[in-house]
Amino acid sequence: MQMRTLGHSGLTVSALGLGCMGMSFAYGAPMERASAIRLLRDAVEAGVNFFDTAEAYGPFANEELLGEALAPLRDKVVIATKFGFRNGIAPALDSRPENIRAVTDAALKRLRTERIDLLYQHRVDPQVPMEDVAGTVKELIAAGKVGHFGLSEAGVASIRRAHAVQPVAALQSEYSLWWREPEHALLPLCEELGIGFVPFSPLGRGFLTGTIDANAPIAKEDFRAGLPRFSPEARQANQALVDLLGAVAAGLAATPAQVALAWLLAQKPWIVPIPGTTKSQRLQENIAAAAIQLAPDALQRIDEALAHIKVQGDRYPPQLAAAVDGG
Repeated sequence: MQMRTLGHSGLTVSALGLGCMGMSFAYGAPMERASAIRLLRDAVEAGVNFFDTAEAYGPFANEELLGEALAPLRDKVVIATKFGFRNGIAPALDSRPENIRAVTDAALKRLRTERIDLLYQHRVDPQVPMEDVAGTVKELIAAGKVGHFGLSEAGVASIRRAHAVQPVAALQSEYSLWWREPEHALLPLCEELGIGFVPFSPLGRGFLTGTIDANAPIAKEDFRAGLPRFSPEARQANQALVDLLGAVAAGLAATPAQVALAWLLAQKPWIVPIPGTTKSQRLQENIAAAAIQLAPDALQRIDEALAHIKVQGDRYPPQLAAAVDGG
């Protein structure tokens, strides 16, 4: 596994991390615990050292899972977690300094560690000045409880305000072939300030793997059932994107998922996608994408084709979209 450094932070991680949310939360029933622990340890064995969790994933269950699975391997891994929701439950925001400190102490216990390598604000809280948030994390870094500060789904103004108080090591936002909004302002800002970029849902919540067509059933308890982009109509309209990936993949003896991840890795050397999975086969498939280098003509072919594909459907319903920072 190749390694990458998140911006100017000095935090070096595997070129592909592992998003762990789906093991405990959002996509239906949680994984059987022993299987989840085995998958996490297999990821380390395969070269992944960057693991992403949050108090809200459960809530709390995902951090507890990672704590059990990774404690024996703690010196080999980089763990990122998040604060920012009241009692760990979205979408109620709470980034008050006293809550940040309390959440951090609780997460340290659940993760069975003495330091959180990367602590993100999960969503910007408009009721709490960003300077107070960054200042609180700066104190936690000075105390040795946190290694680096990150933001998730933050806008340009919020990032600048935070970075002026405590350097932001990484920005985590959705980015993939079917959500390219970060290219307009966020990626240029990250390059300017030396901030690493961590795309979540780099496979479009599974859609870009080619396994979820318009007829695929989505269980009502699956988070995606409530997303406009996963309506049957939107999936049908967006099939052209999957067909494009399939065509490129066929010429590389690769899979659509691997092409989607390789495309992200080719954008900037400080981009580190965190695809999630609950299946060992998918884990190995995703990891293999780190070794695929798309030639300039393949990248040009993808970009030219994308110019003629308009992705249909909002990525969030209104109540969740409201929590994404626009400033």
